[in-house]
Amino acid sequence: MFYYVLKYVLLGPLLRLLFRPRTEGLEHVPETGAAIVAGNHLSFSDHFLMPAVLKRRITFLAKQEYFTGPGLKGRLTAAFFRSAGQIPVDRSGKEAGQAAIREGLGVLDRGELLGIYPEGTRSHDGRLYKGKVGVAVMALRAGVPVVPCAMVGTFEIQPPGKVVPRIRRVTVRFGEPLDFSRYAGMENDRTVVRAVTDEIMYRILELSGQEYVDDYA
Repeated sequence: MFYYVLKYVLLGPLLRLLFRPRTEGLEHVPETGAAIVAGNHLSFSDHFLMPAVLKRRITFLAKQEYFTGPGLKGRLTAAFFRSAGQIPVDRSGKEAGQAAIREGLGVLDRGELLGIYPEGTRSHDGRLYKGKVGVAVMALRAGVPVVPCAMVGTFEIQPPGKVVPRIRRVTVRFGEPLDFSRYAGMENDRTVVRAVTDEIMYRILELSGQEYVDDYA
């Protein structure tokens, strides 16, 4: 419930007023059913600006650090992310990747939209980095389409380390859904999941126009 209060009453209208996001390709996001929205990650603002333009609720796998910060700021941030229905993921240790996949599959099993940043973290320099294969494993195991998404201009308004964003117009661009049903049952094949991940990243690259770096961020 609080998610919709944020989206339609508290935060969403304010974001749309301040940043006037241009939305392109919104028709590519399925109106019903499970799907993955895979995007580039340039800014902390991405977490709020993409959901602000979507018609449907989207759940992100958020890094656990957003839920464990110290002091009043940390508690407020954690409360906000929990209220918005975001899922904390521990990115340390051997089981971290599998835990994230289990959480993501749970969202997809409920027929919902799952938001993923395949790079795994924000870009520190505005370039697009190599994607991690978890997005491919989930897409193949759940048998759902992947909608590529490009955030354009969010690095300029709030690069890593900047607390208060600049007020400037941004663009949220969605591409045609990617169908990987031809690889059904092959989510344990490392060559296949790498190829699927690279295809997703290439489509994000086409949409964003970023420089690509064939290395992990």
